[in-house]
Amino acid sequence: MTTRVVEVAPDRFDGWLERFTANNPDGPQRVVGVVRFDHDPVALLLVRRGGYAVGVGNGARLVTHKVGTRYVQSRTAAGGWSQQRFARRRANQADELVGAVTEHAVRLLVGSQARGLVVGGDRTLVTAVLEDARLAGLRDLPRREVLDLPDPRLDVLTRALERGRAVHVTIEE
Repeated sequence: MTTRVVEVAPDRFDGWLERFTANNPDGPQRVVGVVRFDHDPVALLLVRRGGYAVGVGNGARLVTHKVGTRYVQSRTAAGGWSQQRFARRRANQADELVGAVTEHAVRLLVGSQARGLVVGGDRTLVTAVLEDARLAGLRDLPRREVLDLPDPRLDVLTRALERGRAVHVTIEE
């Protein structure tokens, strides 16, 4: 038996389930699990090397957001001293990215009354942002991860909100 997870928009779920049940009365597919993420408003935090997006969503729309880019050098094939120098530069650039994203997150997310948190991008960078003491209130919120997103832009942030709110339906075949 194989299982797969399907994401369904919350406002379409009842109709989707009705159609699925009608099309599969005796199998071969059946719903074995439903996980909702019914938290409004929801805080969004997407961080990847080179870009970030922070926002608050209420229902299906973004209430506030900030999207930006920060250069973080990629790995290089250089060896010896150059390799170490480039590694230090990458680390410094990543630290600057985390610092900038943290400031935007504090400004937009603290006090937003968020009841859920959607994170995406690079898990290590997201964790580094959330380690800031000013964001302690976000760390304990119900969390949904959508890590398989491209570089954060406004359209990606909107897609993260959609995927964060989606009902996860586990289907067994």
